[in-house]
Amino acid sequence: MTTVPAASHWIGGKPSHDAVATIPVIDPASGNTVLDLPVASAAVVDEAVRDSRAAFGTWGRAPHSYRAAKLLELADVLTADLDNLVGLESLDVGKPEPHARQEITWAIDLIRFAAGAGRALESLSAGEYVPGKTSFVRREPLGVIAGITPWNYPMVMLAYKTAAALAAGNTLVLKPAEQTPLTTIRVGELAGQVLGDGVLNVVLGDGETTGASMVAHPDVALVTLTGDTSTGRIVARSAAETLKRTVLELGGKSPVLVFGDADLDLVADGIRKGGFYNSGQDCTAASRVIAHADVYDELAERLREGIAGITVGAPADEPEMGPVVSAEQRERVLGFVERADAAGAKVTVGGTAVDRPGYFVTPTLVEGPAQDAEIVQREVFGPVVTIQRAGDEDEMVAMANGTAYGLGASVWTRNVGRAVDVSGRIDAGAVWVNCHDVVTPEMPHGGVRASGYGKDLSLYSIAEMTHLKHVMVDHER
Repeated sequence: MTTVPAASHWIGGKPSHDAVATIPVIDPASGNTVLDLPVASAAVVDEAVRDSRAAFGTWGRAPHSYRAAKLLELADVLTADLDNLVGLESLDVGKPEPHARQEITWAIDLIRFAAGAGRALESLSAGEYVPGKTSFVRREPLGVIAGITPWNYPMVMLAYKTAAALAAGNTLVLKPAEQTPLTTIRVGELAGQVLGDGVLNVVLGDGETTGASMVAHPDVALVTLTGDTSTGRIVARSAAETLKRTVLELGGKSPVLVFGDADLDLVADGIRKGGFYNSGQDCTAASRVIAHADVYDELAERLREGIAGITVGAPADEPEMGPVVSAEQRERVLGFVERADAAGAKVTVGGTAVDRPGYFVTPTLVEGPAQDAEIVQREVFGPVVTIQRAGDEDEMVAMANGTAYGLGASVWTRNVGRAVDVSGRIDAGAVWVNCHDVVTPEMPHGGVRASGYGKDLSLYSIAEMTHLKHVMVDHER
């Protein structure tokens, strides 16, 4: 049984309903209003930051083992509430419940990983670099972190921001996307019971009011954002005013390079999953296929057949793919497809809205767009995959690197030497070989170029949340 939480901020372990406005939260699978979200003012954000700043005095000085134990306890509490969280996540995003269960289980595992990883951070060895004096390096938490998460994976992105920040000894003020706040509200309530007041505060609202106040607050030491590239630029400019650090995981347009020796059954299945999971609302979705001319026609035929067979529906229908998140997003996705068709590309599968309540788009394949076409150059963030033809390896790599983004890519070939060489030539934060978008807590995730900078996941993400302090001890005094 899923219990929808009250629409409240969680500050200092207590609910707050203060708002300068409200925003309706809509179930994307039905179009029905779930609740009205309170938009936190600058004053509410200030209260949350001050409360987290006070909590940092204790949390930041606690032994690593204490913080690890608390994070493990939080993971246990979330596991006990798993069925409820799955229902909320499915309602939030409209995704099939098996997908929500898999993602939340993964998110809890990330918290467990960070609990242990936070005890194993390393720095330079102590030594006598000046006669009579010993130097060592401390890795210390920054203070209050502001975390801003997107709407595509609410619980996973919550874990990205929470696990690293808290494991490093920081406290966190977290704002979920206004479209999908339900699981974050619930976690805010549970975290207050486990971690103590102020260690994890949750504020609700939009980017223009609430998010902007978080980024501009002078007592926030670092902002970690997952969002689109335009939002990342706004955050970076605002953060520069107070010289605070930022970690920005932004948009992507992941190329899928398919060579002539690739296993096309494996490729077609990988694109079906990697391009349409979560309705394609994924920064590293397999959205841009670049196929060698030797296999282009056969692969295109396999993709037409596979994509046409994807079932679409509400969670209760047990589909392979759910809706996109909002009416606005549905129109945005369809606009890309219509303009691609008008520009001369061929829409061979899908490209339409589904005639039912909710915000559904048919899985779509667009064949033969030009390299400079909008649908190749810009992130669609929907169930749309393009396929382009290339003549040789150099052209494939040039096309792969021929956008502003650099988040993820995949290379499909039986030739190990080629896979290693090409993966080194692609501008991306992650390259998968004969698979796509496989993410694990132990490995870093983040982009280059217009896809941002800094790392989520792994020990590197925890290091992002710290600063280095050199301490020198004079033996002779």
